[in-house]
Amino acid sequence: MSTRELTKTFVVGDHRVRALRGINLDIAPGEFVSVTGASGSGKSTFMHIIGCLDRPTSGQYFLDGQDVARMSKNELADVRNRKIGFVFQGFNLLSRTTAIDNVEMPMLYGGSTMKTAERHRRATDMLTAVGLGDRLTHYPNQLSGG
Repeated sequence: MSTRELTKTFVVGDHRVRALRGINLDIAPGEFVSVTGASGSGKSTFMHIIGCLDRPTSGQYFLDGQDVARMSKNELADVRNRKIGFVFQGFNLLSRTTAIDNVEMPMLYGGSTMKTAERHRRATDMLTAVGLGDRLTHYPNQLSGG
């Protein structure tokens, strides 16, 4: 992925807040990157843009050689489902859905032809890997945020 002269400006009342100012970045496939900075420095704004949750005010963002600005809402949803992973500071789970169902859900949205048993096995393995194997049927309010 790469960005060229990426900017984001918000209008707050009668003030313009320049959250991003000409970000140029190249990240190679398989490369791990950490976005750090002071509070208010634009980290979340940048992550929202490269996560296809928001669009820049100006500049370009290319993902797998494609100009993200030219993608439709459906194409962006597909990119988020298949190519981008997020680790949120607070978990974003459906409150009336069990842990196992919350983990299985993205596999359903992706249009996968995976059989139910395989999807359930994978979700169980993922939850077990993060120490939640004994809490598969618990709801989000019954899980620790830590």
